[in-house]
Amino acid sequence: MATDYDAPRRTEADELAGDSLEELKTRRAEGATGEVDVDETDTAESYELPGADLSGEELSVRVVPEQENEFTCAECFLVHHRSRFAEMRDGMPVCVDCAG
Repeated sequence: MATDYDAPRRTEADELAGDSLEELKTRRAEGATGEVDVDETDTAESYELPGADLSGEELSVRVVPEQENEFTCAECFLVHHRSRFAEMRDGMPVCVDCAG
């Protein structure tokens, strides 16, 4: 099919401007339904409320105690390897990231 690229293009605004009020009302009534689309995955059950009872949950991560070659930073409270030790502040070890 041949296309005339020099012809003026008709936009949606041009089409709506030419329609009568009655045509617009019928077109709107045809598209409207009384039903509301509900996404089943977007229900209230999928939200976890703050303060929810988690006493039945089990820890799925194995917790390993601090090793001899590790220390807990007094600033960021992360466990680092001894190679990340920078200085002592108030008698507590501080990592390189927090000291800099």
